[in-house]
Amino acid sequence: MWNEFNIKTFPAETIVFRDGQYCPELSTLENKPIDKKFDLPVHIIFVGEINDNNTLNIELGADEQEVILTAKILNKKPAFLNIFIKNAGKNSKITGNIFIENLSELTYKCDTYHLSKNTDIFIKNKVWAGKNSKSVLSGTAQINKNCENCGSDLSFTAMCEQGAKIDFMPAQKISSIPKQADHSASLYEPTDAQILYLRQAGLGILEIKDVTKETFLNE
Repeated sequence: MWNEFNIKTFPAETIVFRDGQYCPELSTLENKPIDKKFDLPVHIIFVGEINDNNTLNIELGADEQEVILTAKILNKKPAFLNIFIKNAGKNSKITGNIFIENLSELTYKCDTYHLSKNTDIFIKNKVWAGKNSKSVLSGTAQINKNCENCGSDLSFTAMCEQGAKIDFMPAQKISSIPKQADHSASLYEPTDAQILYLRQAGLGILEIKDVTKETFLNE
């Protein structure tokens, strides 16, 4: 599976989802809130094709625990995807790289919540929007009261094929003084220099599209 989805593995406890379903045979931990400190990072892996309504809840309550989220998702039919990330563990950190290939209509929401002091949540969302697809991308990074010195970054980037429509709606709710609080939304396009380099390397138009798409999703 790791080769199929081009996922880098490392020593970790794992919680694995495939096609929206928890896979106990591929996981070392149960699908439940992380309220215990482990010697290794916890790697949450969410891969495959989604349909209809999909929800992923990540709840971290253990102090000084690292959690890494890797998501590589394909959408071919109208679907909803909600990811809710909560960090209540002091000096704990959640980082995520979420890659979505949307070939249809997708409503995607990613909300992050800091529920204790000294918590970090850094999430990068990338969406490749296929021809004539529609993507609604939203999310709110929330730092609650009495949760000082938190680090928060919630970003959305999209690369679009012809006729694709993108709606971005990132937001922040900051109720305590953070050490870092960022949110962003942007469109990605390969530069003229990059395209020229690929042409000089002998690639045709379709090959250049494939290369730039893979670069965007996997960088």
